[in-house]
Amino acid sequence: MIEVHPNILERDGKKEFAVLPYEEFESLMEALSDYEDLRDLREAKEAEGENSGTPLSEVRKKLGI
Repeated sequence: MIEVHPNILERDGKKEFAVLPYEEFESLMEALSDYEDLRDLREAKEAEGENSGTPLSEVRKKLGI
């Protein structure tokens, strides 16, 4: 779990910005990237459905190598 320590900046008494230490920002960006990669992988697997790949040995046989 990522722990963040934001500093909240206000304008006219309303919360306007959250400022994070750079290391925490980097951790959040890395976690977001990992999540997006996982989501893309799951979507690709779902789109693949019942279609399965071809074993390498079969490909070699077809190519004669």
